[in-house]
Amino acid sequence: MDNINQLIISIQQLHFQLQISAVNAVNQMLTIRNWLIGFYIVEYEQNGKDRADYGVGLLKTLSLNLKDIKGMEERSLRRYRQFYLFYPQLSDIIRGSLSPISEIIGILKAEEIKERRESTNDKSELIVPGEKILSKLSYSHIELLLSVSESIKRTFYEIECIKASWSVRELKRQILSKLFERSGLSEAPKKLIDVVRRNIKPQRPSDIIKNIYAFEFLDLPIKEIVEESDIEKALLDSLQQFILEMGYGFCFEARQKRILIGEKYYFIDLVFYHRVLKCHVLIEFKIGEFEHGDIAQLNTYLNYFKTEIREIEDNTPVGILLVAEKDQALVKYATAGMDENLFVNEYMLKLPDAKILKQYIENEIKRM
Repeated sequence: MDNINQLIISIQQLHFQLQISAVNAVNQMLTIRNWLIGFYIVEYEQNGKDRADYGVGLLKTLSLNLKDIKGMEERSLRRYRQFYLFYPQLSDIIRGSLSPISEIIGILKAEEIKERRESTNDKSELIVPGEKILSKLSYSHIELLLSVSESIKRTFYEIECIKASWSVRELKRQILSKLFERSGLSEAPKKLIDVVRRNIKPQRPSDIIKNIYAFEFLDLPIKEIVEESDIEKALLDSLQQFILEMGYGFCFEARQKRILIGEKYYFIDLVFYHRVLKCHVLIEFKIGEFEHGDIAQLNTYLNYFKTEIREIEDNTPVGILLVAEKDQALVKYATAGMDENLFVNEYMLKLPDAKILKQYIENEIKRM
């Protein structure tokens, strides 16, 4: 290569192509793993000698015993089982992809695949080939598709997602905007689909790999995938250190703490444990104007901690909501329905004063 521009372009193309290959490899292994877990669960339910001992508590039992592996919550295991039942066409492609496991997968005969399809009440003859599902959709896409109960509708979104290379966010947006239903009502559905495709930016490799399931699979810190604006990240970094330097008995526990409520994951900005008050302190930070839903969301987190995280000897968790807009700051304390006056009075003495936090946020914003 005697042209520097040609050399630059060649390196860029090489990087992009191999990056895509690496991302797809991780995605496919994650998808295969989750499908196989679903397979194991279903096979056990049908053939396990001691399955009666577990009954409906099977997934909970599995979750408790697999807690050292990320992504094995009861809800996730239920999804893996559903994934296996909804996508029997992956059997052949998975059998061919993993030779060490091919003997295990080999017990899935063609007639069993047909039974699987019928067991999901899927009467549709339109089935996207397993190779396309595995190579073109991330497991995050599949998670969203599993929420679509009608097989024909799910197939529609599979096809459009593959053809237009939708990101997970775009797939979610199209499902919520009822693109399938709108296409059925449109006099020119193809024209509607063409318009949608033109207005969508194809996903990038980072869109595929930077998702909660891939990070769990690779055992990477979840906080890396939580998108924050530069100013919000800088403020949280500074605030975390500021709280610890103030003393008061704060012990840092987590940043962007992930919790599962129902079928959705949420992230709490900062979580501390206060060794004097013997309670968790949750801090939520928001750039922008205070909205009514902000305090409701914080109280939801507090109630979750109160029910799911708090130990017997712990006091009720406390929440602090920090809202910053330009050079104005708002600090709200949430107590999640505390009715112990002594504790309320005590925490007001032990936690940072609202005026101090307000002044700190205002100063930091001005400095930035």
